[in-house]
Amino acid sequence: MSKDLYRTLQQQLDTYSLGFPATESGVEIEILKELFSEDDARVFIKLSPLLEAPGAIAERIGLAAGAAEARLEDMANRGLLFRVKKGETSKYGAIPFMHGLAEFNTLRMSRRLAGLLERYFEEGFHGAIAASSGLFLRTVPVGESIMPEHHVAAFDDAAEILRKMDPIIVTECTCRKQAELMDHGCGKPLEVCFMFGSMARYYIDYGIGREVSYAEAIDILKKCNDAGLVIQPGTAQNPAGMCNCCGDCCSVLRGLKLLPKPAEAVFSNHYAIVDPLLCSGCEECIERCQMEALSLNDIAGIIEIDLDRCIGCGLCVTTCPTGALALQAKEADALRTPPATGREQMMEIARRRGLL
Repeated sequence: MSKDLYRTLQQQLDTYSLGFPATESGVEIEILKELFSEDDARVFIKLSPLLEAPGAIAERIGLAAGAAEARLEDMANRGLLFRVKKGETSKYGAIPFMHGLAEFNTLRMSRRLAGLLERYFEEGFHGAIAASSGLFLRTVPVGESIMPEHHVAAFDDAAEILRKMDPIIVTECTCRKQAELMDHGCGKPLEVCFMFGSMARYYIDYGIGREVSYAEAIDILKKCNDAGLVIQPGTAQNPAGMCNCCGDCCSVLRGLKLLPKPAEAVFSNHYAIVDPLLCSGCEECIERCQMEALSLNDIAGIIEIDLDRCIGCGLCVTTCPTGALALQAKEADALRTPPATGREQMMEIARRRGLL
């Protein structure tokens, strides 16, 4: 019975966001057992991502309204449900594995859970990420990598995204936290993931993030650039969050890096170019590239860019001592406009996965 219960839960989670596919080893069931008691699982499978008041859920989970609200609030407090509160009214809904269960449990992540998550990535989840990564997160250029005379759409400008958000919450990176617990962290900044809107309020209410001003958020972005992190907001024009990722730890970038042509899978409107007359062949940019798109041509002594791997983040540009590297916008017919809302984003992921 317990096995069937957790398998039902896994199958339900597999219909949300990037999915939660089964593996031959069943490591995904071990993850669920680490997070959910059997009673938790029974409640979760009665819910959907549509937010509902406790009274509407109570009968389905076999509890009186007051007891149902207490049960739902307890699960939300443990990062197992999403909750939106307006005034005295709270509504609850099921959440995906990512963004959801994994991120909401970052601060309480154990070494055991970190190990299970790493096994799951290697055994199956990397494929789910790679299949939909371009609709989940997108790459926007580091601001300093864009020439002043070039105009960038507001949805491709991290500073402009932050400017219109209130509140802005910063929290720890789930992927980097997991890597640190497994003793192979990259040493790059940990508190670098931003949340906005109702997602930000959830993080505030449950103490898993802290509010920052626009000025502090920009300062964090600058530190992320210095550390060589790729800026990745949610794909929607009005995203619920914005990550700063490295190719060593980030599940999305690691999934992309396994592909022969990451540039085809990522949502990005730019790519890097090099001026061979200015390139000194110093190789400083190679380490900055998170997609292994740069290499030194030993004969010519200059950098070459593999455009099948370049995701247009601009990290190589910002530290080039001779100004040989620059970002270029893609041709007009290749430029992409993100979906307007998070709901449209999730609907498009569902369509791409054949769920609609």
